[in-house]
Amino acid sequence: MQEVFVKICGITNLDDALYCADCGADALGFNFHTRSVRYIRPEETHKIVERLPEHVTKVGVFVNSRRARIEKITREVKLSALQLHGNEHPEDCLNFDVSVIKAMRVGPSFDPSDLLRYQVDAYLLDTQIQGSYGGTGQSFDWNVAVGSKPYGKIIISGGLDPSNIEAAVKFVRPYGVDVCSGIESKPGKKDRKMVRDFIAKAKSLVYG
Repeated sequence: MQEVFVKICGITNLDDALYCADCGADALGFNFHTRSVRYIRPEETHKIVERLPEHVTKVGVFVNSRRARIEKITREVKLSALQLHGNEHPEDCLNFDVSVIKAMRVGPSFDPSDLLRYQVDAYLLDTQIQGSYGGTGQSFDWNVAVGSKPYGKIIISGGLDPSNIEAAVKFVRPYGVDVCSGIESKPGKKDRKMVRDFIAKAKSLVYG
C-alpha cells in the first residue's frame, strides 16, 4: 500500500517550513530562480534547512541554472534533491550527487514518451503557461498524468489546493503531489489552515 508523497514548494521562511513539516509534508521546495516572487537566498535557506527534521526532503528548485551554481548551492545549503524546472536538456540532469526531479510543462504538444529522454528519479508535471516556470495555480488535464505513469514516478502539480487534492489523487494515483500557490495567503506566505487541510486530505488516501 502506498501513501502519496507530498511536496510543499515556494517556502520562504522558517515558520512556514516548520509548520509544513509538523503537518506531515514529505518534502519542502526552495526556489533559487531569482526572477521568482518566491525566490529565497541560499544563505537564508541554509538556516531553515538546519532546523528541519532529517526525514524531510529539502528540494532546491532551479530554472536554467549553470551546473556550477547548482552544485555550489546544493553543497552549501545541504539540499537532498534538485528540481530542474526550466528548459534543461537530458544531459543537464545527469551526474548530480543528490536525487533529481525534472519538471515537464504540460501543453498541447506534450508527449508522455518524452519522459524517457531524461534519466532522473521523478518527473513533475506542471501546467504550461507562456512566460512562466510554475506557481501559476493553473491545472492541466489529469488524463495526461495517468498516461505518463508507465514512464516513471509522476508528481502532479498545477492548480492543486485543498478543494481538489482528493479528487486528483483518486483519479491519477500518482507517486506524489506538489503544491505552492494553492495553499498561500499571498505569494511566499503559506496559509496554515490550507496547509493542514491539504496535507491531511492527500495523506488520507492510501492505494496499492
